[in-house]
Amino acid sequence: MADKGLVARRRPKFGKTTDSNHDMLVAANTLGRNFDIDQPDRAWVSDITYVWTLEGWMYLAVIIDLFSRRVVGWAIADHMRTELVLDALTAALGARKPSEAGLLFHSDRGSQFASTAFQEALADAGVECSMSRRANCWDNAVAESFFSTLKTELVHNIIFISKGSAQLSIAEWIEIFYNGQRRHSSIGNVAPAEYERRYESNLNAALAA
Repeated sequence: MADKGLVARRRPKFGKTTDSNHDMLVAANTLGRNFDIDQPDRAWVSDITYVWTLEGWMYLAVIIDLFSRRVVGWAIADHMRTELVLDALTAALGARKPSEAGLLFHSDRGSQFASTAFQEALADAGVECSMSRRANCWDNAVAESFFSTLKTELVHNIIFISKGSAQLSIAEWIEIFYNGQRRHSSIGNVAPAEYERRYESNLNAALAA
């Protein structure tokens, strides 16, 4: 790298978006770092991060299917209230419509995820809740890794003039690039959308045999 005049891109330190100092009930870590899932919509992970714009902070919540690493739901707003994660959950449930019982939803112990409103939304959808252990980011490593990738490949390279421009750029990066084009070593070096397409094709072929 020195011979080529190359330097590593440094990742700025991230701020805190998790408020676990609350008296709400927290769920056990049912996921247990089992990040290798062999079927879609069996385990989702979620988290919140922040994005700076010249108009102020924006906050992004994502939900990722561990099977394909696809972002199945996301929401962005200028606040971190429970509505942010509720909007992401609504988007995920609407897009995927998981039909079988047993979907596990894993997050940190943040007050948004532990809130009564969010827990009721999970229960109404028949989704089981799992939460990371206190101060243990590795329990939600896939979501943490996604945000690291987003920041390194997009956010830290752009000065967003407005909140609207940030939302448009992030939407395009998630839906077109990350889900549709970016290859992932954990799923055989293909994009999440392609991985799911191959799974469906193989499943249909097996059922027709």
